[in-house]
Amino acid sequence: MRKETKAAPIGGADALLRAFEEFKAANDARIDALERKRGDVLLDEKVDRIDRALSEQKSLIERAALAGRRPGLAADPAVSEHKSAWNAYLRRGDLSALTQFEAKALSVGSDPDGGYVAPPELDRMIEARLKQVSPMRSIATVRTTGANVFKKPISLTAAGTGWVSETGARAQTSTPTLTMLEFPTAELYANLAATQTLLDDSFVNLEDWIATEVEEAFAGQERAAFVNGDGDDKPKGFLDYDLVAEGSHVWGKIGYIATGVDGAFAASDPVDDLIDLIYTPKPQFRQNARFAMNRKTVSSVRKLKDGDGRYVWEPNDAGGATLLGYPIAEIEDMPDLAADSFSIAFGDFARGYLIVDRAGVRVLRDPYSAKPYVLFYVTKRVGGGVQNFDAIKALKFGES
Repeated sequence: MRKETKAAPIGGADALLRAFEEFKAANDARIDALERKRGDVLLDEKVDRIDRALSEQKSLIERAALAGRRPGLAADPAVSEHKSAWNAYLRRGDLSALTQFEAKALSVGSDPDGGYVAPPELDRMIEARLKQVSPMRSIATVRTTGANVFKKPISLTAAGTGWVSETGARAQTSTPTLTMLEFPTAELYANLAATQTLLDDSFVNLEDWIATEVEEAFAGQERAAFVNGDGDDKPKGFLDYDLVAEGSHVWGKIGYIATGVDGAFAASDPVDDLIDLIYTPKPQFRQNARFAMNRKTVSSVRKLKDGDGRYVWEPNDAGGATLLGYPIAEIEDMPDLAADSFSIAFGDFARGYLIVDRAGVRVLRDPYSAKPYVLFYVTKRVGGGVQNFDAIKALKFGES
């Protein structure tokens, strides 16, 4: 009797590749048992266990990579006085130095209700960390603006062109049709609590502490908004726009194709649904395209094979994975597989979705509301929305 082994969730990309080989063997045995109409419960449990181990291994590799890439604050002699004043405000609530900077008309603003604008280093640190933990920030285009609303002109039709000889007359060409897309920013906030002991410890980097504390809080709110946000005091998610069948697609809506089955892939040749989705965007949007789905959906597509019996999900040497040769962005706020759900999206998200950051992070120090703790009310303005409706397509798990 062969001894069963478990996929170890450590060891880097090699362990991920070994785990996937064991997953394929177990899943093939499960499929064989189902085809003989005598499903093996132990095989099903084994496949699920290895599937979980694959996900854990991939997460460990990603966390290790992120830990090595987290940025620190670089020393800048030109702003040392500014940072010293900022540090005094965070630790002791000393406003005198910051007030002096305001009198000199430097880049430190204040608002009795909104707090003080943090040094640019803290703003950049938070944005860099958010990019590492927020999947949409890693695949979309991110712009920084000084205004509350970012406006972008878009050409809906191409300018008129034509061929002509060197000395031939040039006929007047048509002008492109332009529209203006607006991306308003909304306030994202976090309320952090610190003890006075923490603030008195000179070895604690308070800017790094603030960036660390708001990282996951901001990232969680952003993940949900960039996918499903309704645009009301938050970014507008790409799945909150009108979704229409690709045959009826027009600018301003997201096109989709359907699997033909409620809550599932097609019963026969399910991989064809993914292939059809890949070829729904125009060619210029496929070169840098990727899939977007949550980990439950990844678990389902991980078991799919093409017509030659090869698995369409494949791990790579970098610890990531591809689906039919395209990268996968695991976004937990994508819908689970269900009737009429849009659980998989595909396209060039860098060209399709725009994230707008208003420059400046505000911090309000409050030592009174939650004694003996000192509260730090941190706010940042963020917006987002679709900037090219041809670049992103969705797969609907429904009949039509």
